[in-house]
Amino acid sequence: MKRRRLLQSGLSLLAAPALAQAAKVLRIIPEADIAILDPVWTTATVTRDHAFMVFDTLYGFDADYNVHPQMVEGHTVEDDGRTWTLKLRDGLRFHDSTPVLARDVIASVRRWAARASFGQTMMATTDAFEAVDDRTLRVRLKKRFPVSLALADSALIMPERLAKVDAFVQITEMVGSGPFRFLANEHVSGSFAAYAKFTDYAPRPDGVPSSTSGPKVAYVDRVEWRVIPSQRPQCCRARWTGGRQPTISCRGSANPPKSVCSGSARSAAFASCVSTT
Repeated sequence: MKRRRLLQSGLSLLAAPALAQAAKVLRIIPEADIAILDPVWTTATVTRDHAFMVFDTLYGFDADYNVHPQMVEGHTVEDDGRTWTLKLRDGLRFHDSTPVLARDVIASVRRWAARASFGQTMMATTDAFEAVDDRTLRVRLKKRFPVSLALADSALIMPERLAKVDAFVQITEMVGSGPFRFLANEHVSGSFAAYAKFTDYAPRPDGVPSSTSGPKVAYVDRVEWRVIPSQRPQCCRARWTGGRQPTISCRGSANPPKSVCSGSARSAAFASCVSTT
């Protein structure tokens, strides 16, 4: 009996690796190191690409720069365009498992607006920006203003506790509600950064993935950025043109690498080199 149990245990251990599926990893050589993680603090392309993996926006742009709802379920405009009421989608959560609330959005927009010119213009036109309830926000304007267009311009949402940090002081804790979590414990400045798929992320249920709009569905479990500062990488360039899979072109290669990621990993669209395992 003991021998039979020992044999069964051994077979179970041998079978376990075969049953487990290997994690899908997207490896990228970015154009530069992510010297600044805070997306409010800089307009650097590499920081923007990092930010769109970790954070999400209330509205997004498609490839033709049309504005579409992203974190918002929708909005209504009243009072001759001077009152906007925005409703957040149900089920939005940050990477620390807390729900995304209206007060998080207000603090995030105010921090972004302190440095972004479009945001400064919007806030100068705003009489009141208030939370009606946990999922509803109201913007009262002095005059008509394209609120959705302004908020699509990289107004990234973070928890209120982080958004209340002065916009001229960098934050280093990366907690967003985007499709990937930033793995701070693996980050090596100037060399390496890693992201893990956020399993509680709720992609938008409608629309077409295009630029920063539409459902952001992650097809990889992990993304790794490997910085090569001393030489220009020679490999492939991935660009999303509105479909679920990117178009990949390679210099000097007839066999581009297989893609396993959608527009959710927006940074890959601007990468110099892409490979997958």
